[in-house]
This record gives sequence, C-alpha cells and structure tokens, in this order.
Amino acid sequence: MDDYRADTYGERIADVYDSWYAAYDEHCIELLAAFAGEGPVLELGIGTGRIALPLRQRGVAVQGVNASPAMIAKLRAKPGGDAIPATAGALADFSVDARFALAFIAFNTFFALLTQAEQIRCMETVARHLAPGGRFVIEAFVPDLARFVSNQTVRVVGMESSEVRIDASLLDLTQQRITSQHIVLTEHGTRLYPVALRYAWPSEMDLMARIAGLRLEHRWADWKRSPFGADSTKHISVYRLTS
Repeated sequence: MDDYRADTYGERIADVYDSWYAAYDEHCIELLAAFAGEGPVLELGIGTGRIALPLRQRGVAVQGVNASPAMIAKLRAKPGGDAIPATAGALADFSVDARFALAFIAFNTFFALLTQAEQIRCMETVARHLAPGGRFVIEAFVPDLARFVSNQTVRVVGMESSEVRIDASLLDLTQQRITSQHIVLTEHGTRLYPVALRYAWPSEMDLMARIAGLRLEHRWADWKRSPFGADSTKHISVYRLTS
C-alpha cells in the first residue's frame, strides 16, 4: 500500500466507523475522568468522539487532534460534538495552544504512527503539551506474532445475512509493521478499508517515553486496573511528566 497516508484510515472508514466501533468501556471514562482532575484533557486520535463525548458529559474539558478531517466532521455532526475543539493534524507533530493535565490515546491509535521516529516525536510533542506533573495514557495491544502463519493471517470478523467482513493482514518483522485490509463483501460488491500499524512492545514504549521526559507510573491489563502480566493481551500505560 504505497499510497497509504496518515489520514487514509480515517478518510476511508469514517462513514462506517460508528456502526462498527460504537462501544466503549465505562471503566475507561471513569479512569480518565479521575486522572483529568480539573483538566483540561487532550485526546490524540479523537476520531468521532467515542471517548471524548462521554468525558465531556462528565464535565471534563476535552479537545482533540485527529489526522482525518472526515472523522472530525463526524464528531462535529453529533450532539455536543461541535463544542469540542478538534484539530486536524499529524499525531507526531501537532501544536495546540494549551497545556494539559492529561493526554491520552486509545484503541491502539499510537501504533498508527508507522515508524519508531514518529512514535518518539509523538511522545515528545505530548510532553511539551503537558502541564507540570501531567500524564499521558496509552491503550495498546501486546503484540501476538503467533497468530501469523508465514507472516500473514486471514480471519472472519463478522457475518450477517447480507454481508461478510474479513480481515487480511501481512506482517513485516523487520519494520514491526502490520498492513491490513478490512474487506466487506456484499451482494452489491466489495469495499476495502486499509489500515497500517507499527507495533511496539511495552518495554520499547517505556524507552521512547524516557527519551521524551516521561516515566512509567502505572501499567494495567485493562481499564479496570487489573494487574498486567505475561498473559495480558493489551495494556493501559500511564506515563508521568518528570520535569
């Protein structure tokens, strides 16, 4: 996918995103609201507002950044969405005229930054936007390379009487990159929704954070603050600004 850009995923999937991914974990909202204190809060990859809108309903002052203008347009069309400041821009190099008590990036969106250099720049950019003692919370999967056979995998993720949804993925071990197509098959034709990710191990993320002046404060297996361990499939990592 040589023509894949930072905004490709959001621009292609915006029209169906909420029908596929409307659900959120209420424990996520509770934890972020607790960390936010008096705010304000910045969401990287705010998308259509799946987390930002419930946070705002709790009285948290939140704004966001997203690479895709189409996703931001979906946010602004929702009740209350036009009251949330949202900037279209790269997650690695954004600039917002504010300092935040909390910044967060959920749903593996950190891995949408496709090089280690971009991921480090994102950490550094977030650190510059945090108030003293501010936190950066990341939700990300723990890489599971065993699910790939010959560096590829295909699986059915949804089936109804009128459509089938399939994910096809290729793994590039040298670049820690997963390139996928969400494929939707219907009697009317086929739709393709491309996505590319650069996965990182928790230990690598901790090192990138240290480069940016952030230190790991907590790591949990989920938003319920369950202990993180060898069998955990994802992590909630909380980094604290040290200077």
